[in-house]
Amino acid sequence: MERAVPDPRGWSGLDDIASLRTAKFPAFPFRPPFNADPQRRLTPADVGERLYEIDRASAENLLLALTDDGCNLGNLTRFTESLDELRGRARTILARYGDAFTCHTNVSHTGRTGSLDFTPGTSHGWTPMTFYGEDSGLVVVSDAEVGLFWTFGDY
Repeated sequence: MERAVPDPRGWSGLDDIASLRTAKFPAFPFRPPFNADPQRRLTPADVGERLYEIDRASAENLLLALTDDGCNLGNLTRFTESLDELRGRARTILARYGDAFTCHTNVSHTGRTGSLDFTPGTSHGWTPMTFYGEDSGLVVVSDAEVGLFWTFGDY
């Protein structure tokens, strides 16, 4: 989360807030849990205790839902591609991690585990991972690498 290593395949990333990271906050915008010193370095436990495992279908939908605030699929109407084409793109991204990977998120739906619904009007919660008022993300973990996809809101 501190972006200390380059992408292993040389893929470029989008990091609009790279200039906001400092020695004081090297993982900005990510932060330790609220009960911890915000200047303390993140630990694997800090991250793991705030993520929930989800299935691959939910991960595909989450990748699409992360394209806008609100974390639902209602925002897809602004794209010219069909829903099937967009889902194909999400599958392409996840295929990068091979056949054996797990998906985790800080997004939750009350009473549900494993599978998430991102249709418009569906409410969700999240476990804060950043200094922002709202953040939603997906972490994909394979034997070879970890992928991190996130969106931030000021709510």
